[in-house]
Amino acid sequence: MIRNRRRQQGLETGIFMLCMQVLNFGLDKIPPATLIGVIAQTLLYAGLIRVPWNAEEVCISAVKIIKYKDWRSFFLSNFEHGSDMHLYYNMISFILKGSYLEPLYGTTNFVLLLAILSFGCSVMYVSLGYILMQLTGDYGYFTACAIGFSATLFALKVVALCEERDKLHNISGFIVPSKLAVWFELILIHLLVPNSSFIGHLGGILVGCLYSYTFIGETLDNLIHTITGTPIIHEEQFYRRRNRLFT
Repeated sequence: MIRNRRRQQGLETGIFMLCMQVLNFGLDKIPPATLIGVIAQTLLYAGLIRVPWNAEEVCISAVKIIKYKDWRSFFLSNFEHGSDMHLYYNMISFILKGSYLEPLYGTTNFVLLLAILSFGCSVMYVSLGYILMQLTGDYGYFTACAIGFSATLFALKVVALCEERDKLHNISGFIVPSKLAVWFELILIHLLVPNSSFIGHLGGILVGCLYSYTFIGETLDNLIHTITGTPIIHEEQFYRRRNRLFT
């Protein structure tokens, strides 16, 4: 998620790089929902999907939702991007996470979970903006406007890390344990990309933690099972971490 910039349409460097990476990864290795998500967001950014809004019009902020009830921004901000490189890094991250989680959960379950996490990230972004404004008196938290899929990606990263057995992760040359990886990445991105939305990324992590570590996740799993008729099967490690909060 990045603070809003005007989108330039067309085939930019980031889109070309993304196409090359997708081909190198292998189209046959990318699960269907993940691949459709990447293609749709790329076409949207490039202007090949015609929509009656500009990217800057649907950035999300607490003031737009709470005061002006701009529900279009609430739902659409996650899928717009501020630059071609913003799109590139997000879609590469989505391919990696989707290629792991979608086969594990099943395509329909994964799509529903993705929609729920995206909705939760919007709720969390608005909530954090309002709460931080109240705590600090800084109105900037209330009006900060952001777009991008990275909040949802941070939520997916937490979920993916909970599915793994504990192991070390290499993040930009730094070796960190899995339970710290997402927090380390949050700080690193904030330092290296000052224009990125710290609140958005933090919100994504918190949404991922609520799903992975609390009863909310079990409730959502049961809801998805009821809708699709197929249970979400987690690794034993995931259940161990979720139960750890209550033992």
